Order: sequence, then C-alpha cells, then structure tokens
Amino acid sequence: MNRTIAVMLAWICTLAAAMSVQAEEKKEWIDPAEAAKVVDYQIQGEYVGDFIDDGERTKIGLQIIALGGGKFRAVSFTGGLPGAGWKRGDKTEAVEGALNDKGQVVFKLEDDEATAVASFKDGKLIAAQGDRLVAQLEKVNRKSSTLGLKPPKNAVILFDGSAESAQNWLRGQIVLGNLLRHDVESKEKFRDHTLHLEFRTPFMPYARGQGRGNSGMYVQGRYECQILDSFGLDGKNNECGGIYSISEPLVNMALPPLVWQTYDVDFTAARYDDAGKKTSNARVTIKHNGVVIHDNLELPHGTPGKHPEGPGPDILYLQGHGNPVVFRNVWAVKK
Repeated sequence: MNRTIAVMLAWICTLAAAMSVQAEEKKEWIDPAEAAKVVDYQIQGEYVGDFIDDGERTKIGLQIIALGGGKFRAVSFTGGLPGAGWKRGDKTEAVEGALNDKGQVVFKLEDDEATAVASFKDGKLIAAQGDRLVAQLEKVNRKSSTLGLKPPKNAVILFDGSAESAQNWLRGQIVLGNLLRHDVESKEKFRDHTLHLEFRTPFMPYARGQGRGNSGMYVQGRYECQILDSFGLDGKNNECGGIYSISEPLVNMALPPLVWQTYDVDFTAARYDDAGKKTSNARVTIKHNGVVIHDNLELPHGTPGKHPEGPGPDILYLQGHGNPVVFRNVWAVKK
C-alpha cells in the first residue's frame, strides 16, 4: 500500500485494563506521582519503532500529546524522534484522537482503506491490519544528556535546592521540598558567561498555547529563551527553545510535561563604546536537553518583558507567567 505513515498510524489503541477512563475534574498537575494516576498522562509521551510496508521497515518516532478530557494528538516523525533521527524539514504528520466508552483511543483519518488496530500495553504499541503486522513501537523516556550536571569549582551557585541558595534570588521561594518557584531574578549579575539550569513544566492538558506551562529564561534579563510546554508542536520563536521575536530553535527538543529538561547556555554580551553606543551584538549558543538549538546566534536586539539592552552586567530572570514552572540545579560560570 502506498499510503503515508500518518495514515498507517490510524490506530485504535486498546488501553491496559488497569487504566481508569473516568473523567478528571482537575486541570493542572505539578506532582508526577499524582499525574501518573491519570489516563491521559499515562498515554502521552514518545514512542519509537518501525512502520512495516510489504516487508520493508521505516524507522519512525511518535509523540502523543494529551489535550484533556480523553483527547489526544499524535505526531509521527519519519526517521526517529526530534533530535534523534528526525531534523527540521523531514517528514512529519499529525492526527487527532479521543478515548471512547470502551477505554480505547481512536485516531480517525479520512481514508477509505482498512484501519490499523494497535494494542497498547506495558508501554508498547503493536499495530496490525487483520493478521498483517504494520507497525511496532515502544514507549521511551528520554533524558537530557546534561541532566544533573555538576558545577565546576569556579561556578556561581544560584540554586542547589537549599533554603540558603534561595536567598540568591529576589522573591526566591522553595516549593515542593527543594525546587525553586518561578518569577525570580538573581541578585548576581553577569556579562560573558556560561549557564546551566534545569526546569519542569506542569501537566496542563486542558490549556493551549501560551497558557500551557509558560515561563522564560531571560539571559542578562534582556534576551528571553522561552520555556513552555511545547511538546509535539512545531517549534516557533514563541515556543520552548525559541528566542522570542528573534529565532525559532533548530529543532523542537521539548520533552513531555513533568519531565525534567535542561538549558545550557554559552553567552557573549553585546559590546559598547565609551559613549554608550553598541558596537557589536550579543551572541548565544544554547543546548536544549543536550541538543544544540541555537548555534552562535547573533541577537540583534533585546526581547520584551524585562530589561532593555545596555553596557553593564545584568541578572538572570526566570519569568513568572502564572503557571507553576519550577527549577533546580542552576549555576553559572563567569568568563
């Protein structure tokens, strides 16, 4: 059959019997253990495997995004997941689906050919048309290669989980035992520096767009790299990893909500002459979950939301946008 991979993924996903299909009234989760009890959270995530057509196998990645109330969006990536086989410009297709009263997730496409039926159990998806196998995938839980990165001896420790380090921030507040609440700005100021931080967005399946896990990492308080639950989205300049109004990320490396993610930054500040005139723009390289998403990118201007550009050192601002985003393991090294 000469059909697209997205059509071949027109699945009925039969859920494991232990999963409840009862409606959830709650709209927001910040604790992974609590979210794990919710069917939508159990289903969402990343899958990797093979699409099989006439004996030929094509590697695919699949991201299933929870949209609340038993609704889902599935996005397929030819070659593997973003940053792991798939790159911007490679083939990708999407389909919408929903839970039915039998505890099944049905992804419907307008197609007059047979529907592939996939069983979902123990993190595995096996799709078949009659007795013919058409796809087999396994759920994966990717982690950033820089997660838990330890600071060097000359690092400025901005937050290490202790109450003492929370005092390094204006409005510094510890939540959930040892995590830093959003809407804080460092008391320390920086010119050229490298930076490591880890962040976690909440599970907000009913929210959309900028209302879904929104925060931001403002380097020098002047240039925002967006923090957002952009799992499964295109990766625009106002989505996770985007530098607002300047550049979209090279690839959308956003992991599912409630999974710890990392930003690693190498920043060179703008230069000014004695008269205060800018002589060269700031530049930045950023890794998101260990993958380069901005490579020595020139920043021609600041971004709105905090401080204007200027010649002096400035703060790190972790934006407050009304969503319960949290941080840990934040440190910098001045050059």
